[in-house]
Amino acid sequence: MTRALQQKVHVGCRQLGLDADARRALQLAVTGKHSMKDMDHSELLMLIKRLNSDGFKPSSKGPKKHKAASRPDLRLIHVLWRKLGEAGKLRDPSRAGLNKFIRARFGNTWSSVPADVDMLRQWPQIDAVIQALKGWGARADIDFDWAEHRK
Repeated sequence: MTRALQQKVHVGCRQLGLDADARRALQLAVTGKHSMKDMDHSELLMLIKRLNSDGFKPSSKGPKKHKAASRPDLRLIHVLWRKLGEAGKLRDPSRAGLNKFIRARFGNTWSSVPADVDMLRQWPQIDAVIQALKGWGARADIDFDWAEHRK
């Protein structure tokens, strides 16, 4: 995921006409770091947000995105995971990272763990994932109160 964000920064800089020196100056101004190799996920997102505010318009082309989960409770899991990622609390904020988290956290207690989060169907399992993510958010001091209204 980090590599994809780095590539997006390069595309944005190219679109805005920034050369390598201007890109590094922007990186230093936004994150305090010269190199994208030294940036974490949240810092790369800050850099992309700045490029967007400067007029970068990402192309709709790119990797195929997953369709939104059909169930609101499953969408809530994705939203909570994304918020943890935006707060810089995840090593892998991707969908694959979420699936790894579910396997690691619940693999020993559930009789079977689905290959993908959107394959969850039993409410007790879905609720267990939601509560685990909300607990993680609480420990990380992230306010998920708004999530109660999205269920």
